[in-house]
Amino acid sequence: MNNRKFGDAGEDLASRYLQKQGYEILERNKHYSRFCEIDIIAKDKNTTVFVEVKTRKTDAFGSPLEAITQSKYANIKKGVQFYLAENKVKNYRIDVVGITLKPEIKIEHLKNIQI
Repeated sequence: MNNRKFGDAGEDLASRYLQKQGYEILERNKHYSRFCEIDIIAKDKNTTVFVEVKTRKTDAFGSPLEAITQSKYANIKKGVQFYLAENKVKNYRIDVVGITLKPEIKIEHLKNIQI
């Protein structure tokens, strides 16, 4: 499985997880530039949620959440700013969903992250 398909599979799992938590998925893979993509844009009650999804086969080299670096977070924030400029959004936050596939599927969800 190539990296794009692997990432898509993780985003599918994250989307299903978020929907089970009561989120409404608004958009996926919203691109603003080569470096700026928002994986999932969702609605949690009256809050727009921008979700970065990181998927790993195992946690042998660290958890998926450890892959969110300051530069990655800065790119996410740029995408959020583009989205806010295009849409009327009052309440928003940035979440991260980390998915580890083996030895069993593990989903970690951090809300309102700030790095």
